[in-house]
Amino acid sequence: MRSTLISGVTMVAMVLSVSAYAAGGGGGGVDSPPAPVKDANFTRAKAMIEAKDYKGAMPLLQQVVARDPKNADAYTLMGYATRKSGDPNGSLQYYNQALSLDPKHIGAHEYIGEAYLMLDRPAEAEQQLAKLDSICVFGCTEYRMLKSAIASYKAGHKPTN
Repeated sequence: MRSTLISGVTMVAMVLSVSAYAAGGGGGGVDSPPAPVKDANFTRAKAMIEAKDYKGAMPLLQQVVARDPKNADAYTLMGYATRKSGDPNGSLQYYNQALSLDPKHIGAHEYIGEAYLMLDRPAEAEQQLAKLDSICVFGCTEYRMLKSAIASYKAGHKPTN
């Protein structure tokens, strides 16, 4: 029994260390890949968005995607900032770019669904909800948020931003 428990613990430790390495934790060895560097502009833009400075965040996010054109998170934030600035139609290009880079980007699915509601396109918002339902196997906040926004829309409360 004791040896089974020890080998189970050893197996869990091995899995965790491999998972940490694959997630970018690195092994610290000479041949291990470097940990991903956070983009200072992305971090600043995210803080500006949290402070509701959407227009101020856009030039920083544009610099991020100029350096890293495959950054789905940056495109998602560009869409979010554009939508929150009052341009839901303009946000669609950024959300679609994020989803072309990462078809399972849950934030982009939620936010594009909210943009569709602002544009009186509830059927397309429902499609995004269905995609989130398939991606978020055990449910996720983004699914619940979009589901709530759709219910509110159907009750006659159109989102404003």
